[in-house]
Amino acid sequence: MHWYVAVPLAAVAAAMIIRIGFRMLSSLGQPIAPPPEPGDMRKINLRYRCDICGAELKMVLATDDIPEAPRHCLDDMTLISPIE
Repeated sequence: MHWYVAVPLAAVAAAMIIRIGFRMLSSLGQPIAPPPEPGDMRKINLRYRCDICGAELKMVLATDDIPEAPRHCLDDMTLISPIE
């Protein structure tokens, strides 16, 4: 490849990498969502287990009756208690 093709191609690649980096850094500066109102929390009794390492979790408060499964070891945990 000739230098007059490689240099503009490298400049475009560098500009894209810098742009992606700035977008990633700016997303870290976004404020987190405010916590739900105290009255919005519901009492629940659910137990989850991580299929990979065996860690267990007991969830006693959530904003939904059937909340989304928590993640552990980069995978969703398995519900081990019945939903009442």
